[in-house]
Amino acid sequence: MDVLFRGSLRATRIISFLPMSSLRIFAGPDALARLRDEGLCESQFRVMTGASGGPKWFVLYGLDRYLFGEFFAGRQDELYTLGSSAGAWRLCCLATADPVAAIERLAYLYSHEEYSAKPTVSEITDKARVLLQTVLGPTGAREIAQNAVFRTHIVAARARGLGSSSNTALQGLALGSAALANVASRRLLSLFFERTLFANTGTLAPWQNLRDLPTQTVRLTESNVFMAMMASGSIPFALAGERHIDGAAPGLYVDGGITDYHFDVPLHRGEELVLYPHFSTTVVPGWFDKHLAWRRPSIANYRNVVLVTPSPEFVAALPYGKIPDRSDFKTLEFPARLDYWQQVLDRSQQLAEDFATLVSHTGGLANVEPLPFSQRR
Repeated sequence: MDVLFRGSLRATRIISFLPMSSLRIFAGPDALARLRDEGLCESQFRVMTGASGGPKWFVLYGLDRYLFGEFFAGRQDELYTLGSSAGAWRLCCLATADPVAAIERLAYLYSHEEYSAKPTVSEITDKARVLLQTVLGPTGAREIAQNAVFRTHIVAARARGLGSSSNTALQGLALGSAALANVASRRLLSLFFERTLFANTGTLAPWQNLRDLPTQTVRLTESNVFMAMMASGSIPFALAGERHIDGAAPGLYVDGGITDYHFDVPLHRGEELVLYPHFSTTVVPGWFDKHLAWRRPSIANYRNVVLVTPSPEFVAALPYGKIPDRSDFKTLEFPARLDYWQQVLDRSQQLAEDFATLVSHTGGLANVEPLPFSQRR
């Protein structure tokens, strides 16, 4: 169960991307200049980010294994990680004692998840609890909380007002109202949700003073790692959410993607770079912004971000011509879905190999592109 595939990555020197590379690499203006001049190396990065998106992350699985097991292996300087929902789960694996084994468990268990014909919230929640307990094992929570190199930051959203009710009808009313308010202004989400940052760094968290939305910072401890992870992945009306999290304010905590789906915050104010493996060239600030074409992140927040995505050609060659998503639970029977997802997990190794090839090249990279959004605020 612990091994989906293994094998060392042997990279060769290149001057530019291979013609049929599985990768596209985008960069903010500061990062763009550095990559074109310096190429890619581990020491450039201070932050790593992981987005919400459910099983979409399967396309990044091979790259995660390489980053966790080779690129950042032996890291001594602090690396701050920031994730929501599935992105938080991935990055929590990085902070365990054996990150490759942890990400392998997560990929296996997530891809093999099977529900009844009409699963209830309780069924989905219970299965998610078992999944995360297995991924963490008996010592994972302590390893994440106490890791002095990989500094984990998990985002969850604390519901406010009617949204914190135990009554699902009132929760639905609050969620619908939040969606409507968000159309007018993303800042109006503050009427309904409070961003909560569960931080391995506690009060030293680099994102504790965010001003776009109200933000509560809670020290990440062995006693709250599991509940913080569960809360961050608790999609409303799919999972129950979490209450009574140790160290956090009272209330209902749900999916961190509501406030930070793909993030629109200053990811790093220093001169080092931010590594952002992402399953898409589309970057959406919050969950309610998915269908708002005009709502895109500020370039200022991404000035030193390196966005690594699968290429269109790679995605087109996958089964069904797309990466996995949550709709697969409804449209595919379990055997077909498992086969499809396993093929994506296997083929994701190509992203790792192509990234390793770029890392092995000691010169600058010619084919890095400007970020695929240019909205300025």
